[in-house]
Amino acid sequence: MPEQLTFPKDFLWGTAGAAHQVEGNNINSDSWVLEHVPGSPFVEPSGDACDHYHRYPDDIALIASLGFNTYRFSIEWARIEPEQGEFSIAALEHYRRMLAACHEHGLTPIVTYHHFTSPRWFAAKGGWEVMANAELFARYCEKATAHLGDLIAAACTLNEPNVGILIQQMGFMPSDAKLLNAPFRAAAAKAVGSDTFAAFPHCQQQPARDTFLKAHRLAFDAIKASRGDFPVGMTLAMSDHQAVPGGEAVRDKARHEIDDVFLDVARADDFIGVQTYTRTRYGAEGILPSEAGVELTQMRYEFYPEALEATIRYAASYTGLPVIVTENGIGTEDDTRRIEYVRRALRGVHQCLQDGIEVRGYCYWSIFDNFEWAQGYRPKFGLIAVDRTMQIRTPKPSAKWLGSIAQENALAE
Repeated sequence: MPEQLTFPKDFLWGTAGAAHQVEGNNINSDSWVLEHVPGSPFVEPSGDACDHYHRYPDDIALIASLGFNTYRFSIEWARIEPEQGEFSIAALEHYRRMLAACHEHGLTPIVTYHHFTSPRWFAAKGGWEVMANAELFARYCEKATAHLGDLIAAACTLNEPNVGILIQQMGFMPSDAKLLNAPFRAAAAKAVGSDTFAAFPHCQQQPARDTFLKAHRLAFDAIKASRGDFPVGMTLAMSDHQAVPGGEAVRDKARHEIDDVFLDVARADDFIGVQTYTRTRYGAEGILPSEAGVELTQMRYEFYPEALEATIRYAASYTGLPVIVTENGIGTEDDTRRIEYVRRALRGVHQCLQDGIEVRGYCYWSIFDNFEWAQGYRPKFGLIAVDRTMQIRTPKPSAKWLGSIAQENALAE
């Protein structure tokens, strides 16, 4: 008989998506602007995406039918506040219906208030590079919570506010570099009739970091003061930082800048959301390339699912908080490798639990093959394939495999 690695009662077994990546036609967002500026490094625009905005009733029913008990999704600030100070009750009611559908199908809804995209008017005001704009984010969180809070089970204020620093530390991809250069930013500003345009994560990271930290604390307080009777935290993009002999000081400095500054602020939260995909190796001179012959994912980083156990341990030890794995997954065309990746990642989660670390749940990224920002629709992270011509959903074997683990609350070894 195979060994059964059992998980705690009420463990959250979920999958995740983000509004801009799945909803489609998010025309008031800063990313939509970037996708359509002449010479954009985005290989294709988001367009209709997976049309989740209209198809969410069937999509949520499908998630539940596969065996999951949790759905993490984001609400879109650019829809809720399409112009500064103008809040759309219709958009809020849309997300209220999404939340109600989750409850109807027995799914615990984890809501993210900001998953990379902001309203175009916010980017035109300097976005996250301007400290005063943190107040605008907190106001949006308060308004959204007042309308939706009674149906939210847990919430993340910000998705990966440290990811821009992580990208810069690891080295720019050509698309990242172009999105930051002055001529392209000037073209984006011109497109919205402004002198400035700053969209996250493609903005100056030092001022953005400070704004994010302030925005998170203000948002946390605003949510709690409204109808926020649920756990609130932030999510961080966490790599397993490893040093070869001589690289320890370089690693520790990088980890401080990427993780610790944010974890310090997170200590006052209810949980920490860990989002991990791979490891980063450091030598005395800096980041090391992948070793010859190692398996790489479609995102060109190393297939290394054991990273998740390391980052859970680090985040829990540093903050003293419960952990929710709010993202973990792999971009690949080979679904057998997806299953192997998740199997090994879950072994690490289980070992953390065995050692007394409070891990409350695991959300696979992502529910669909969706829009992966500048890389368009090429990377395949989804448990569910989407024929976007007819918007047909086809669950992959990995979806049924992981859903069965969720139903059994156990991983067979």
